Amino acid sequence: MKKKRSGLSVHVAQARRSRKHTAVEAIDFSDIPEATARELRGARRVGRPRTGKAKQLIALRISPQLLAQLRRMALIHDLLEKAAGRKVT
Repeated sequence: MKKKRSGLSVHVAQARRSRKHTAVEAIDFSDIPEATARELRGARRVGRPRTGKAKQLIALRISPQLLAQLRRMALIHDLLEKAAGRKVT
């Protein structure tokens, strides 16, 4: 019996197959000016700031009807905090 592949790995495999690879040597960088020291000093990191309070991704299996109701209420996080008996920020 063949092992069932998870949805994520199937998606990743499809993305890898459809991706077109371009060698770095094939890219023309001649029209891009070099960054000056002043520009590099003023560069900022892009993305979310690191606060040390990042929320963790988990997976829950609940019925689609319950999930739709919770999304409409927009209270999933608050309900879980209340059920845990504490307020987490």
